[in-house]
Amino acid sequence: MKIDDVVQRAFAMPLTSPAFPPGPYRFIDREYLIITYRTDRAALEAVVPEPLTFDEPIVKYEFIRMPNSTGFGDYTESGQVIPVRFEGQDGGYTHAMFLNDGPPIYGGRELWGFPKKYAQPSLAPDKDTLVGTLDYGSVRIATGTMGYKHKALDLNAVRSSLLNPNYLLKIIPHVDGSPRILEIVDYRLEDVVVKGAWSGPAALDLRPHALAPIADLPVREIISATHILADLTLGLGKVVYDYLKPTKDISP
Repeated sequence: MKIDDVVQRAFAMPLTSPAFPPGPYRFIDREYLIITYRTDRAALEAVVPEPLTFDEPIVKYEFIRMPNSTGFGDYTESGQVIPVRFEGQDGGYTHAMFLNDGPPIYGGRELWGFPKKYAQPSLAPDKDTLVGTLDYGSVRIATGTMGYKHKALDLNAVRSSLLNPNYLLKIIPHVDGSPRILEIVDYRLEDVVVKGAWSGPAALDLRPHALAPIADLPVREIISATHILADLTLGLGKVVYDYLKPTKDISP
């Protein structure tokens, strides 16, 4: 294979059989259970990276069911998103994410910088309750429950909330183990169609685990819970802060 061929074909590893296809990545009937809770300020200060900031010590714990996603297949995800601000813009910082499918783990980490690890999340109704769980190996580390479709929400307001910026800390190591890429990435959801949204009473239980420390952001108060069904496209995003450059100028 000639050098020009390598450059032309290179998209993701391995070169001759990439672990995921090029985008766009469209999700049909993507289902969310989002439980918003108050945690300890000191705990958030220990994990939110500057230059991101936050006002209140709030965390959104998410269970996401994705039965039909372009290139990634059928899988489920679970983790924590922290409401933050970057240069005056409100958004959400993805702190931890666990899922049960290889291609979205590889693509999520390599393309965007999602902090994805392999585990076993689930989201499904159990009679009158929507139930989300997360198992890391054989250990149950998260259980979220919500009354099933107790109150319909305004779909336009929910859609607007899904269009807010999302921030990631992308880290790609050099061959010597030092960071070769260390950036804040801003990505957005696109072409969002909200098919339904509901609220209801909720509870969330997080358990300690050495390799999945979601309980390090403890639940102090449940604020709200939202159940969403939507179609959307996952945008590829842009770099908005580069830790390895002396200034914030990230122009080519």
